[in-house]
Order: sequence, then C-alpha cells, then structure tokens
Amino acid sequence: MTPVKICGIANPEDAFAACDCGAEALGFIFFEPSPRYLEPIEARKIIQTLPPGIAKVGVFVNPEISLVRNLREYCRLDFIQLSGDEPPDFCSQIPASLLLKVISSHPGEGPGNLDLYRARAFLIDSREPGVFGGTGRLSNWGLAKAIGGRRPVVLAGGLNPENVEAAIAAVSPAAVDVSSGVEIYPGKKDLRKMRLFIERAHSASGGASSRIFRLDESLPETGEKLWKGKK
Repeated sequence: MTPVKICGIANPEDAFAACDCGAEALGFIFFEPSPRYLEPIEARKIIQTLPPGIAKVGVFVNPEISLVRNLREYCRLDFIQLSGDEPPDFCSQIPASLLLKVISSHPGEGPGNLDLYRARAFLIDSREPGVFGGTGRLSNWGLAKAIGGRRPVVLAGGLNPENVEAAIAAVSPAAVDVSSGVEIYPGKKDLRKMRLFIERAHSASGGASSRIFRLDESLPETGEKLWKGKK
C-alpha cells in the first residue's frame, strides 16, 4: 500500500476529510506567496484537533532556519519539507530523519548531487519559474524511478485520481503527494477526488511497502529501515 500525503491543507474541513479518507500525511504551506498559504495560528488550531497517527508536514520555500525551528515547535510539526533552492549546508541544520527535500525534475533545476543531502526522502515535483509546486504539471517519472532505486522517493507533480495508479506502477515510490489534482480551486479540496485518489493509491499494484510517514521511526542514512522496495 502506497502512503498518501495531501498537501496544501488550508481549512479544517479538508484536513478532517483527508484523515477520514485514509491519508497518512497532511501538508501545511508556510510560504506566503502560495495561494495555499496558511497562517501558523490556523495551522496550529487544525493540528491540535487531528487524530493520532497523522503525519503533519510543514512546507517551506527558502526560509530562514529560525522560522523553520519556531514553526516546528509552535505547530507541532512532525516533518519539514523544503521546496525551494536550499543548499546542502542549510538542509544539514534540520535532522535528516525529519527532512523531505524537494527536487524539481526539469533539467537545470534541483540539487546536482543527491549524495550531498541527508534527508528522510526526496520529493520529486515539477515547477514553473517563481512557482514552487502545485503547478499541476507532471514530474519526470523516469528520474523519480532512477532516484528511487537508491533513496526513498515521494512522487508529486501533476498527480490526480486518473493517473496515480499508472504513476505508482511506473515509479514504485515510497509515497505519493497531491495538491492541485484533488482541488476545486487552490486551497479547497474536492472530497470525491480526494477519496478516489487515496483509494486508488492504496490499492495500486506495483506500489512499494513503505513506512515513510511513520512517526515513531527515524531514517538511517541508507534508508533501509523505512524503505522496503517494490513488492
């Protein structure tokens, strides 16, 4: 069963619906230019009422490290997702077991040497100039599969209920991540699409057996304890 992260949660109703549908993780965006930006006080209110076992991911873009540390504590975040151009030195200030580092799958973007980064997983996404995720564009599944052969990968970028099964079959990721593909408009989820997406991701053939969002497990450098590979 491939775990699912629903990203861009911006209101309590969508958060509770995602949990009811079986999502393993929720993403809260703390990047103000994003149409899915959520004020920290509102994120904290939602997080305080979530059922146990749901992973709470704070999404940041080229932030100050003080902001990351403060919001991790204030909102009780389980994981930190860095979606910008953060270099290895910056990323090293966050414990590897907590870090999801985003890689844009388009030529000339993303870290040139993954071995310089220590992270729980790499999140493969697509982006446009000035827009960090949530574009609806497909990421490079071939690149994601190649990286996934040696490091845990969370696949994002243009996923929706119609293509998530094919994506899992092609990449066998540790998890899948969706935002715009299950929305009515930015910041408001479509319950039917979200339910379908989660059901199809969980039942897709060719998925990986992964505990990537398990809150009680840390990630060693090689990732073998969280990453079981293809079924």
